[in-house]
Amino acid sequence: MNLMFCDEALEAIEPIAAGDLRPDARTAAHLASCAGCRAALDRARQIEGMLEARAVPAPPSQFTSRTLARIRRDRWRRDQFLDAGFNIAVASLVLAAIGGVWLVMNRSGIVTVSNDAVALIEMVIVAVVGRFAPQPPLYAAAAALLAATVGVWWWVERDTVNW
Repeated sequence: MNLMFCDEALEAIEPIAAGDLRPDARTAAHLASCAGCRAALDRARQIEGMLEARAVPAPPSQFTSRTLARIRRDRWRRDQFLDAGFNIAVASLVLAAIGGVWLVMNRSGIVTVSNDAVALIEMVIVAVVGRFAPQPPLYAAAAALLAATVGVWWWVERDTVNW
């Protein structure tokens, strides 16, 4: 049988005293031969007995609801941070793509050819705007719907932040 040192036995004292661990043969032999470890086991058993004799205090009122609210709030903040990081990464990639396209167009000479394309697109935009410009009530209704949607979104976000 291998000898056990005190530091190994002391690691097992609290679980043995709590009844969570049964001492194996090495540990039992060490506790029988070492007065210091045996005294530590006796002290640990006394402490366990005192803890078991004490009444369990009642939790404060609304303990569970407050704890869950704090967990939700912390999770929401962590999610918001993650969302912001994702949005920044996507915006950076979009800007890099736009910059790359612009650089390729300037270096390859496509810009001179694209001036005609831009003029054509400008003519199409002017024609489309000229066709839809006489419909301001439609635009006013769309703006009102957009404002109402943003207002509801703001109201919902305001209520979810203050739980």
